Amino acid sequence: QVQLVESGGGLVQPGGSLRLSCAASGNIFSFNPMGWYRQAPGKQREFVAVIASGDSTNYADSVKGRFTISRDKNTVSLQMNSLKPEDTAVYYCNVRTTIDYWGQGTQVTVSS
Repeated sequence: QVQLVESGGGLVQPGGSLRLSCAASGNIFSFNPMGWYRQAPGKQREFVAVIASGDSTNYADSVKGRFTISRDKNTVSLQMNSLKPEDTAVYYCNVRTTIDYWGQGTQVTVSS
């Protein structure tokens, strides 16, 4: 079993920054990819970023150059800069083992 606890969401003005964190506990290892997805109202959940073994990273085109994913042991973080209103969504942490584990989600709202 894996438990994921997210933190760091909130309200920010366009152009601002936020940092999300996700602490994982349970049976995960450094080779298990950890990542972030998001779901905006009325839309499907979409991929944001992932960090895999060897700290290789991959980003959605919509966030490249603005978001940075990092990992320290079993904690994955997402530094979000130059936020746009279209980044507004519930952000979910994900760990992939033989199955996918998900956090409870944290709301990010970008609005003036």
